[in-house]
Amino acid sequence: MANFELIEAESRSRAGKGVARATRRAGKVPAVIYGAKQEPSLIALDPRIVMRELKRGGWRSRLYEITLDGQNIRALMRDVQFHPVTDAPEHVDFQRLASGERVRVGVHVVFLNEGISPGIKRGGVLNVVRHTVEVACDPDNIPEKFEVDLGPLEINDTIRWHNLIGVGDARPVITDRDFVIATIAAPTVSAEQLAEDAAKAAAAAAAPAKGKGGKAAPKAAAAAPAAKPAPKKK
Repeated sequence: MANFELIEAESRSRAGKGVARATRRAGKVPAVIYGAKQEPSLIALDPRIVMRELKRGGWRSRLYEITLDGQNIRALMRDVQFHPVTDAPEHVDFQRLASGERVRVGVHVVFLNEGISPGIKRGGVLNVVRHTVEVACDPDNIPEKFEVDLGPLEINDTIRWHNLIGVGDARPVITDRDFVIATIAAPTVSAEQLAEDAAKAAAAAAAPAKGKGGKAAPKAAAAAPAAKPAPKKK
C-alpha cells in the first residue's frame, strides 16, 4: 500500500488574517486540516518543509501523516497560496483522510519490461497518454502505483484502464469508457532526419546545372557580327 510522508506541525489557537500574519512573522506557514466530518485543525508548518514538498512535484497526490500534539493525522495537500511578489508559500490546505470514506487521488503509472517488448524492439514508440490516473479509493487502501507490463505488446497495441496491475478496489474517476493509458505507436521519422533531408534537398537545388558527362553546359554562342551596309547606287 501507499507510503505516508511524515510532517511535524504546531497548533494554532485561533483563525483570522491577523493571526495568520503573526504566524508568518514568527517564521512559520499557517495551514489548516479540514474534512472527515471533523472540526478544522489550525496548524503552523516549517516553511522549509513546505518548499521541499513543492519542489518534489506531485504534491497534490502525495500522502502525508501530520504529527500534531502527539497524534498522527493522515491528509492530502490540496492547495497552497503564494505571496504575489516573492512566491513564498503563505497558506496550505490539507484534506483529512478518514477510514472508510473514499478520497480522490492521483496514482502514478509505472511501465515495466520496455526492453523486451517486441513492438518497441521493432522500432515502435511508447506513447504515454496518462502518467497518473485519478481514482477514488479508501485511504487505507490507496495504491502506491499502477503497473503496466509492456513485455508482450506489439506495435499498435493499446493499454487501457483494465490492463493496469495493482488496481485493487480503486475506482477510476472516468467512468464512461475504458480509457487509454498508453499505446505502442508505429515508428516515425525523427525531427533530426527530417531536417537533414530538407538540408540535402536545398543543397541539391542550389547546385549549378550539369551537362552530359558531368561537364558544365557550354556558354551561349557569341552574337553574330553586324551585317555590312549595302553599297550606295551611283
